[in-house]
Amino acid sequence: MRADLNTPWRIGSVEIPTRLVLAPMAGVSVQAFRRQGRRYGAGLVCSEMVSCAGLSHKNERTLGYLRIGRDEHPLAVQIFGAEPRVMAEAARMVEAAGADLVDINFGCPVRKVTKTGAGASMLDEPARAAAIVESVAQAVDVPVCVKLRRGVPNGSRTALEVGPMLVQAGASSITLHPRSAQQMYTGTADHSLTAELVELVDIPVVASGDITSRERAESVLAETGCAAVMVGRAAQGNPWAVGEIAGIVDGHPSREEVVAELLLFMRDTVLEMGEQRATGFLKKFYGWYLGRGRFPKPFANELVRLATVEAVEERLLAAAPGASEVLAGLEADIPALDDVVLDLPVSIYAGG
Repeated sequence: MRADLNTPWRIGSVEIPTRLVLAPMAGVSVQAFRRQGRRYGAGLVCSEMVSCAGLSHKNERTLGYLRIGRDEHPLAVQIFGAEPRVMAEAARMVEAAGADLVDINFGCPVRKVTKTGAGASMLDEPARAAAIVESVAQAVDVPVCVKLRRGVPNGSRTALEVGPMLVQAGASSITLHPRSAQQMYTGTADHSLTAELVELVDIPVVASGDITSRERAESVLAETGCAAVMVGRAAQGNPWAVGEIAGIVDGHPSREEVVAELLLFMRDTVLEMGEQRATGFLKKFYGWYLGRGRFPKPFANELVRLATVEAVEERLLAAAPGASEVLAGLEADIPALDDVVLDLPVSIYAGG
């Protein structure tokens, strides 16, 4: 049976217009990235993960994660930590900032997160994980979601044991990335495990991992019975991948379209972070946007060496003059930033 990616679904009281979710990615999922994802058909967008300790201590840069634009909804803000009380406090701040969903990260495999007892390491402490979900669910009125890996070691099936416990504790949705924490991003995502989780719980399950095309998205939806699919690394500097999966573009942009989207992303990022911080932050995006055979590799390397965002803009427009007209069309259709952004500090990742 062919699955329809463009039908609405719900997480608790929140209606989501398409079955495509834009993943939370550290150092990537800033506001400009999320707004772009919504334009290209993502039904739900997610913030990069936010330290609940940073929110608890009112860290200025961490508070920057709570900048929410009116054109981002529905939006999930993802938090991580290891203490139920602190996580509940952070969740209340997320709700107060206007997020539609609070997402809890029990999936990050990165050492600097897991060594604190947070992220994927929480799968080794099911009782604590359930206590965190219960504490957060009791603290807020918005639905609470959880993102999991399959477990810490290769071949683990821990997610199938922990998932039902988290539902009982108050989770309204689970996203499963069926790689182990040990795998990081190597190998393949085993979505047979996703199908098993779907059978075990009575809440929506989102399938994450290796969703790189519309064909793959439809097959995972059909074969697992999941409610939605999540696209992550495939969307980095490549909103056309999101649009192709959503069925609204063909996934093969012109050079002018590539440069226009990159310029818009750059301008939004500068407005969000300030030019000094944005200059360093944006460098990784040049290769992502301009790669995939769109421009010669030395061109992206040249941009990385330029000292200012203004110099990068000039070089891009020299390479694709027709991008100016495309960019003007994009900007005409987007709400003014001062109409969509709350008055909060910049993102913690803006510092590089």
